Amino acid sequence: MSTDQFQSPDYLNLDELLSEEHLMVRNAVRNYVKKEISPIIEDYAQKAEFPTQIVKQLGDMGCFGPTIPVDYGGGGLDYISYGLMMQELERGDSGVRSTASVQGSLVMFPIYEFGSESQRRKYLPKLASGEWLGCFGLTEPDHGSNPAGMLTNFRDAGDHVILNGSKMWISNAPFAQVAVVWAKDEQGEIYGLILERGMEGFSTPTTHGKWSLRASATGELVFDNVKVPKENILPNVKGLKGPLSCLTKARFGIAWGTVGAAMDCYDAALRYSKERVQFDRPIGGFQLQQKKLAEMVTEITKAQLINWRVAVLMNDGKASASQVSMAKRNGCEVAHNVCRDARQILGGMGITGEFPVMRHMMNIESVITYEGTHDIHLLITGMDVTGLNAFK
Repeated sequence: MSTDQFQSPDYLNLDELLSEEHLMVRNAVRNYVKKEISPIIEDYAQKAEFPTQIVKQLGDMGCFGPTIPVDYGGGGLDYISYGLMMQELERGDSGVRSTASVQGSLVMFPIYEFGSESQRRKYLPKLASGEWLGCFGLTEPDHGSNPAGMLTNFRDAGDHVILNGSKMWISNAPFAQVAVVWAKDEQGEIYGLILERGMEGFSTPTTHGKWSLRASATGELVFDNVKVPKENILPNVKGLKGPLSCLTKARFGIAWGTVGAAMDCYDAALRYSKERVQFDRPIGGFQLQQKKLAEMVTEITKAQLINWRVAVLMNDGKASASQVSMAKRNGCEVAHNVCRDARQILGGMGITGEFPVMRHMMNIESVITYEGTHDIHLLITGMDVTGLNAFK
């Protein structure tokens, strides 16, 4: 078993922008990843298995809902702390960060933001501790980038509603006890509903055969005349504002997380370039390898600065969804390119499980698509700067 020797790139001394609390939070999660994730993750990815033990560990670490108030079991932390947590978790593996992102931003956030007080008290503490795992149901087989076209629906049946439809590509679904599901009522309005495992007609078949996010649990949500009590409907939001605001929070975490994956690949490539000897010298001494490494650390540094600035705006309540979209898209692109160049530097070793690069590369192929594809985020920025809608 190889030792995690990761050293974080900080070319512009960005740690000086962080408070003591930020550094403490980051270092705690970094040490957790080195101790609990790095030694096992390659094996789980090779076997395409989800390490279920991390759910309780992430709860104990405070990685679930870190920005949720302490009264509800959250950490009461700011968005820089949240971003640093996601960066370090994805440095370990995108699937680990996905588990935390979904739990905090897509399940706990809507319950806190749009739920009743009784819903908050019932669900949030157990989700925060990792006693319960949650998932988020928006994407459907025929409606991904266009969630407004969703077909999942419910009808009034007295003290409950009857839910029918399906969702797919749902992280955490096979092991989740709770699902926040978005569906249309009889008038076509979109609402969020909280489902619990064990409700009759509610099933979560596992998605098999993935070449990406292999250590993450992915599945479907299938609703066959599921009776959902009306008290399980989120009372304080309707329309796409609900799910899209959740996605903004999650995209913020992805922006930071993808930089963590890029940092890991850069660190592995830099170390290898100093150790691998060809033509009687370390390959890091050749111009073409230095070009790759210099571009990697430059793009990582730029992404770190974007993420930090967006986090400051988030803390001040000033960040727009479009600004978060830019950060998410940029982080994915940086990670995509850094992973590819790192693989080139490592040569044949880059495709083996002895190094993390190929696993990160495969994971980023999913991350660059989910919660808004690369092209969709490009158009969000385009619409924001021109005022013209290219989606219609």
